[in-house]
Amino acid sequence: MGIKFNLEEAISILAKTPDVLSGLLTGLSENWLERNEGGKTWNPKQVLGHLVFGEETDWLPRTKIILEHGTEKEFTPFDRFAQDRLFGDKSTEELLRLFTKKRKRNLEELKALNLTDFDLQKKGLHPELGEITLQQMLSAWVVHDLGHIVQVNRVLAKNYSEEIGPWEKYLTIVRSDPPKEK
Repeated sequence: MGIKFNLEEAISILAKTPDVLSGLLTGLSENWLERNEGGKTWNPKQVLGHLVFGEETDWLPRTKIILEHGTEKEFTPFDRFAQDRLFGDKSTEELLRLFTKKRKRNLEELKALNLTDFDLQKKGLHPELGEITLQQMLSAWVVHDLGHIVQVNRVLAKNYSEEIGPWEKYLTIVRSDPPKEK
């Protein structure tokens, strides 16, 4: 059902994420940007902070670890909740600019690595998942981005979940439950 990994296509999708999020979030009021789906779910600003932190500490740094050390060096565990501590005082506009800048730089570095099919099969050691290939991790980066785009859209849509009246029947995005915390 899926398609075979293609690095150029993956980079193309990753390059679009900042523009997609900027298009969705630029100019919205804090009322729209600071609401979540309840409980410990994230609002759009927290998603942006999470993505910025990932640019700093996750995808490209781990790519370099795989290429330089393989499975000899385990990845540092990723703090999935660091965004509040590190970026809680930043505005959405600041986070969008920061994310755009860091993503552009990381994709330029990724392209400069001139990865081969052989490189994509190199393995790294994830602290929770065990051995993974670089191709699996780069695929996960793309899916991670797309998942957060869906999440932001779902949170925004739910802002009007009580305003849509009987259309709730057809607008499944407002009826979907957020993913369960693990």
